[in-house]
Amino acid sequence: MIGFIGLGIMGSRMAGRLQNAGQELVVFNRTKAKAEPLLANGAQFAESPRAVGEQAAIVFTMLANPQAVDAVAYGTDGLLRGMKPGSLWVDSSTISPTQSRRLAEDAAAAGVHFLDAPVAGSTVPAEKGELIFFVGGNVDDLEKVRPLLLTMGKEVQHKGDNGMGTAMKLVNNLLLAQSIAAFSEAVAFGESLGLEKKELIRAITSGPNAAPVLNLKKGKLLEGDFEAAQFKVDSIYKDLELASEEAYVHHFALPLSNNLKAMFGLAQQYGMGSHDIAAIYAFLKK
Repeated sequence: MIGFIGLGIMGSRMAGRLQNAGQELVVFNRTKAKAEPLLANGAQFAESPRAVGEQAAIVFTMLANPQAVDAVAYGTDGLLRGMKPGSLWVDSSTISPTQSRRLAEDAAAAGVHFLDAPVAGSTVPAEKGELIFFVGGNVDDLEKVRPLLLTMGKEVQHKGDNGMGTAMKLVNNLLLAQSIAAFSEAVAFGESLGLEKKELIRAITSGPNAAPVLNLKKGKLLEGDFEAAQFKVDSIYKDLELASEEAYVHHFALPLSNNLKAMFGLAQQYGMGSHDIAAIYAFLKK
């Protein structure tokens, strides 16, 4: 039995991949309605994270923020109260390396193995099983779940000890935020010079500065539809804040990213928090 906790836009798709591959699932989500598609196909619903841990030898978590991870892990009904010695917890949430290491230590104290395994990729790669997993933790633990990871993704990269998977994820999302913001600013600037938007975007995305993510987001800039979020402004702001906090701990400055974090924070204040990160284009246009 595989446990899965956190059935948002990413977790629901990841759990669906496991279920479609024939895995029996026991799931928990704070809002039970989000579990209904999985339940309709035979998954069991647990009434708490603890109950998931009591039934599953391997548990995946995919949660929105560091506070949600701690809420699931600890307390009377927490996951660590339910997991049996020798079981394995794989956390795919985007949190800080410091928090991942703390979770690993607390899991070890309970006899539970822990991997931090956040992902690169959004909803479409999650649906297609094309995520990339950045993994921190014991190699033997990784090999135990590698087939499950490759059911949900196309590549697994082991980055070192606990915390190194989440470290790589923060680096990845820092560059993602910069790429989308630079693309948005370039397009908005080009328009201000009188260039036609469609041809402007075609030139940028077919040139040497193009990255795959720009082609993924160009449709949103062309259509001006940012409400259907593949990755929210709220989420990238959270990730940039985590990167800033971790940089402080390691005495490293992030001048570009901290300015960008403030810009995404302003976009939140303008009511764009639930919109796709490409909405930074609309913010710049204002």
